[in-house]
Amino acid sequence: MELEHKAYRDLKTCNFEPSELRANQLLQMNALDELRNESYTNSLIYKEKTKRWHDARLKGNKELEAGQNVLLYNSRLKLFLGKLRTRWSGPFKIKKVFPYGVIELWNKDGSSFKVNVHRIKHYEEGMPSEERIEEGMDLEKSATT
Repeated sequence: MELEHKAYRDLKTCNFEPSELRANQLLQMNALDELRNESYTNSLIYKEKTKRWHDARLKGNKELEAGQNVLLYNSRLKLFLGKLRTRWSGPFKIKKVFPYGVIELWNKDGSSFKVNVHRIKHYEEGMPSEERIEEGMDLEKSATT
């Protein structure tokens, strides 16, 4: 009883009307609800866009033809995987594309083997690894001098 009386007295000394305070509080709560709803819809839009982008990159670009370079997923490395070790090996050349998702690849020694299309992805050629090594050595030499 005493606390309520002091709080009411403090409101009167600050020239605040309780009805104005209630109205102001309701406006603030409505604004907060609007912000929450807007952020929820924005997050849904963002998730949909990200899913479309991811699905386009994941499912798309699987048109494979003979002569293309691809990387092969090595599932055995799941058991003995190092922290920075890659699970993709290659590049391999496609020898022949069979129906129902089977592809025949050429090995580096000239032999061929068949794999499932889900275990391969396109190889995007960049700078060859030998040039990267030489470039790295040049950078080390320049850093030491």
